[in-house]
Amino acid sequence: MKVDKIFDALLENLKVGDASTTVAARRDEITKALNQDFRSVEGSTANRLMVGSYGRHTAIRGVSDLDMIYILPASLRSSYSSETGPRRILDRVRDDLTARYPNTDIRVDQCVVRVQFTSNKFKFEVQPAFENSDGSFDYPDTKAKSWKTTKPRKEITATKDCNNRTSTNMRHLARMARAWKDTNGVVAGGLLIDTLVYRFFSTTSEYDDKGSLWFGFMVRDFFEFLMNEPDKDYYLALGSNQRVNVKKRFQPKAKKAYNRCIEAIAKEGTASANKKWREVFGSAVPLEVTKSARSFKDTEEFIESRYLVDISESLAIDCKVTQKGWRTASLREMLKNKTLLLPSKELDSSSSSAASRTRMT
Repeated sequence: MKVDKIFDALLENLKVGDASTTVAARRDEITKALNQDFRSVEGSTANRLMVGSYGRHTAIRGVSDLDMIYILPASLRSSYSSETGPRRILDRVRDDLTARYPNTDIRVDQCVVRVQFTSNKFKFEVQPAFENSDGSFDYPDTKAKSWKTTKPRKEITATKDCNNRTSTNMRHLARMARAWKDTNGVVAGGLLIDTLVYRFFSTTSEYDDKGSLWFGFMVRDFFEFLMNEPDKDYYLALGSNQRVNVKKRFQPKAKKAYNRCIEAIAKEGTASANKKWREVFGSAVPLEVTKSARSFKDTEEFIESRYLVDISESLAIDCKVTQKGWRTASLREMLKNKTLLLPSKELDSSSSSAASRTRMT
């Protein structure tokens, strides 16, 4: 399969698709409920702004967390300016939405009202906020007992401008980066991903006018850019320059992705190339179908096709290995040092005296 066909299919498979209809319906119903209380207006869907990955149009299939700002009437600002103001405004929004969705899990979560729909697994995080003259928003923080400022419009504008300059490749790469994140367990939020993609395009104009025939080289160079990034605790977000924290180093997994890109490019035109791209981006990459395979029904299933995947934390699994003639050592250490693993050994998953042991033969 030609490389442009692979990436065209990948991007098509990553589209949010039919879920966007449900997202829009939920968004509008939430807005109507809040407009009825705060503005005494029936059926209006005005005064809201979708932010986050969905608002920047970089979300992919399986998106579950939807971020939404509800713009409060300016006339209410003084009424909620005290220390109790953040809690009172969030409680009011919670009560409005609970009245609209009485059987839904709705609760205040520091700066937002979280609405967890069970029928389609969407979670809306609704943030009531006052809009400022410069387009920024003041939002409530119950922990700080004060109002803080966010600038999502500048992030949306920066994404749009970069996307236009790069012939839509900014959003294409941001979506592919999300597929890499979910496939390889990369701990990184959506704003960090979009910021890294934005920074990559600020270092090169090589792909500003390139089509999907060049995407193999584009993602290769992107992962090379990532693996060479210095360790940082945070980046300044695209457009807004607000801090976006780095929860865990992404460089080692970027290096693995870079090497797989090199291998996939070398195998271009073969079924092996598709498989290598799958190791980078997951099951959204199509497999090359050979003539001998066309008579068989494809029954392959993937976890992300049945359940929403959102990598937000990392997990390390290890155990102590005891085998005859060798000192006891951790499995991770032995694999790193390429120590021989014998057929008969004991695996100890706990360091306590009551450790559970499994004997392998």
